[in-house]
Amino acid sequence: MSAPTYKVLNPATGKIVEEFPTATDAQVEQALASAQSGYESWQNVDINERAKIVSKVAQLFADKADELGKIMTLEMGKPLSEAVGEAEYCKDIFEYFATEGPTLAADQEIKSFSGGKAVVQRRPVGPLLGIMPWNFPLYQVARFAAPNLMLGNTIVLKHAESCPRSALAIQEIMDEAGVPAGVYNNVFATHDQISTIIADSRIQGVSLTGSERAGAIIGEQAGRNLKKAVLELGGSDPFVVLDSNDVAGIAETAWGFRIDNTGQACNSNKRMIIMEDIFDDFVTELTKHADGLTPGDPMAEVDGTFAPMSSRKAAEDLHAQVQDAVSKGATLHTGGVLQDGPAAYYSPAVLSGVTKDMRAYYEELFGPVAVVYKVNSDEQALELANDTIYGLGGSVHSTDEARAAKVAMGLQSGMANVNSPAAEGAEMPFGGVKRSGFGRELGPLGMEEFVNKRLFYIGE
Repeated sequence: MSAPTYKVLNPATGKIVEEFPTATDAQVEQALASAQSGYESWQNVDINERAKIVSKVAQLFADKADELGKIMTLEMGKPLSEAVGEAEYCKDIFEYFATEGPTLAADQEIKSFSGGKAVVQRRPVGPLLGIMPWNFPLYQVARFAAPNLMLGNTIVLKHAESCPRSALAIQEIMDEAGVPAGVYNNVFATHDQISTIIADSRIQGVSLTGSERAGAIIGEQAGRNLKKAVLELGGSDPFVVLDSNDVAGIAETAWGFRIDNTGQACNSNKRMIIMEDIFDDFVTELTKHADGLTPGDPMAEVDGTFAPMSSRKAAEDLHAQVQDAVSKGATLHTGGVLQDGPAAYYSPAVLSGVTKDMRAYYEELFGPVAVVYKVNSDEQALELANDTIYGLGGSVHSTDEARAAKVAMGLQSGMANVNSPAAEGAEMPFGGVKRSGFGRELGPLGMEEFVNKRLFYIGE
């Protein structure tokens, strides 16, 4: 028998804590059968009754936030306070859809020019497959599951191989909240089994959050089987500063957003584009935040320390990207040190002078590296901001809001922000364009993806 692929490997130590066997084909079939039978009854439960259960899910995320935080920190190295905050944010997401869902899913009467009454109904479509990543083990599941549970869809959830405890904890919350059997089904599927699930006639759609490479594979399989797909993929979001009367303050904001989740967020500000008259001061201030940090225990979060990345391989891959840039002339102002293994520590870095012949220019840097570019005009800033294969989010900052808004309007992205790194909240739609994927989660648009917008017409 092959070794389990689902395992808890503490990135702070590099040691395996626990292993779980992958699902058998029989268990996958059971999950599919349960999702189908669960759908047959769940779709007929009044949405207000579904909302009561979803509200209980929300409260359990809040009640168990400390416990859930420790699980995430152990599995992928997230600083404990951030992990607890993520669990609490899940409460907000489930509560938002429980509260707003009945209105968002309500029938919408439309004009009829041929007499009679025409209504657009929002009906569930059936069982869905969710393929979720390791970087936000709870939040990513919440934003997929909450709106679809409210709609009356059912879920088969395949989590990242490195987050089995988080996956099981979510299943326990669903069960404890009274989500009926078959409505939410965790399965430790293999990659081959994922293909089987997507092809199965009972599955009506698939949502993936992950890498561009994973999105291309899942998108191709979904298309071949005529299944609706939502893909939230990578990003290389610009953080444009046109001017500032507080360079230290804007640098602190930029650094805080970049280092969140140890730099492992899809919509992190991976490219800081700074006007030349404040560029040197900005880099100096940014470097102060990264200087002198030492590896630390993410459970303890001692000042002056940094957390590990999610895995040793992730740290090594990031280091290779930075070293490629340095070898071709980029300036590493501080950090960028790969600590001895087997732990996954990579010291937060500030990098400038990146050019198009370097991997760091076009590739996503998924870790604690701030790349800073110098520009001399608003037009150059916008051109550089859009010179990427990705299009997730981005922000523009200026003391002149109209000036910032004009540049932000030109961003080729799914999310554009003025004088804020990002719009955060369960009510704010999230998603991108270009190779950052397609579809939206959260907010009103989060209930518009896996839904049958059925025309219901009554003639005169």
